[in-house]
Amino acid sequence: MSKKCIAVIGAGISGLGAIKCCLDEDLEPTCFERNDDIGGLWKFRKNPSEKMPSIYKSVTINTSKEMMCFSDFLIPDHFPNYMHNSKLMDYFRMYAKHFGLLKYIRFKTKVRSVRKRTDFSVSGQWDVVVEAEGKQETLVFDGILVCSGHHTDPYLPLQSFPSIKKFEGCYFHSREYKSPEDYVGKRIVVVGIGNSGVDIAMELSHVAKQVFLSTRRGSWILHRVWDNGYPMDSSLFTRFNSFLQKLLTIKTLNSRFNHAHYGLQPQHRLLSQHPTVSDDLPNCIISGRVQVKPNVKEFTERDVIFDDGSVEESVDVVIFATGYSFSFPFLEGLISVTNNEVFLYKLMFPPDLEKPTLAVTGLIQPLGIVLPISRWAARVFKGLSKLPSGKNMTADIAQRKRAMAKRYVKTLQHTIKVDHIEYMDEIATLLGVKPNLLLLLLSDPKLATEVFFGPCTPYQYRLQGPGKWDGARRAILTQRERIIRPLKSHMASDDSPLSLWLSGTKMAPVGLALLVTGLAYFRYIQHKCK
Repeated sequence: MSKKCIAVIGAGISGLGAIKCCLDEDLEPTCFERNDDIGGLWKFRKNPSEKMPSIYKSVTINTSKEMMCFSDFLIPDHFPNYMHNSKLMDYFRMYAKHFGLLKYIRFKTKVRSVRKRTDFSVSGQWDVVVEAEGKQETLVFDGILVCSGHHTDPYLPLQSFPSIKKFEGCYFHSREYKSPEDYVGKRIVVVGIGNSGVDIAMELSHVAKQVFLSTRRGSWILHRVWDNGYPMDSSLFTRFNSFLQKLLTIKTLNSRFNHAHYGLQPQHRLLSQHPTVSDDLPNCIISGRVQVKPNVKEFTERDVIFDDGSVEESVDVVIFATGYSFSFPFLEGLISVTNNEVFLYKLMFPPDLEKPTLAVTGLIQPLGIVLPISRWAARVFKGLSKLPSGKNMTADIAQRKRAMAKRYVKTLQHTIKVDHIEYMDEIATLLGVKPNLLLLLLSDPKLATEVFFGPCTPYQYRLQGPGKWDGARRAILTQRERIIRPLKSHMASDDSPLSLWLSGTKMAPVGLALLVTGLAYFRYIQHKCK
């Protein structure tokens, strides 16, 4: 029997993971990448293609290396915890080379359309039209993995600012910003307090005459460097914290600086909007290099008027850091997108297809990290995992939508949010790879302790089940060493692996009691998710 052929659309982090997952399941992948290199969003390009994500030259990721790496391929221990985009690209190249992925990628090839074949209800196959060097061809595939991400269409809300037409200075979407050299001595307004808006405002504040950061709602600011100098996400995103639902408190965030004093105090609840990650914003504000302003009310020829009545005169540049929307034009209506909302089971599978041979990966935007989730899709394509009935999938989609509406501020950016551990455990349960804490506690207490109290790193989903990796246990037990390794050129006397592990887990009798008690809860969740 011939191998099933799978089309992978996009060669970013999700696309690379998808190719590897297909190979693991003995599927034959062909990846189509419209650019000339891998990396997707994380590949810096001075002149990006239309409708493509684009980053500025200085971008450093907000997710630490142990939390964001591929689950069966470690990032080198000497790499910094928060990597510059060029360092991240080095890692992607290592991954692609190690698993031999490049030979499955067709670069400079754009997917024009994906259509059901006439016998789709029986075969589940697709006609895929691709274009390279001006020539089109139609290929047949048994499955489609859409890995194009959610940073496809820059959202420039000019309808909300009609007076921008009067403005005689320069204005553009943050996608077009690349580096600060052209903005020396300028007076600049950055609209939007997401990660890109804050990063750009801070970078420009070193060369600009003055930077103003305009925010409609404010934002809770997290910092990369957390307790004891550990990365923020590796400290917060643990099963222990998830069990206690004790991720963050307003008191914790205000302990570094009072958000109200800095003009950043949001009206919304904590984590009902995506937080902003920045170590330097408070320093820029307290030194006056960045001034926080409310929402823009109106533009004149050279002035910007804000909702509080204040006016900033002689503004040279306005940068709209207003995020992205997403679309799938090549799917020709197979997945409709309305106000950035999609009707997908687990944000992956259309529930109304006669055959489950199309899945979207990389669409989610978690409070936490993005992990390639193509392992489950590959198993479904292979016929080794079954989806629920269309009725049950539709009910699950509706429930997720209600929960999100109740929790999040209603914006285009909050339609695809998930909590990292909760969402990954949902997928892992369906795939059969969620860690069995009870079994681990009985057979390997040291590992169980680190799985429960330590950072919920991707390796946890390689301990058991399909795709089990023999290196997962060691990767988990040595993850704290890899966090510390790039910070020091030598190990001090109290930095032995054992002391690092003990200081990170902070184990005590009460902790062990909580672990045992918590196992009952996790057993309940396991049954609930089935």
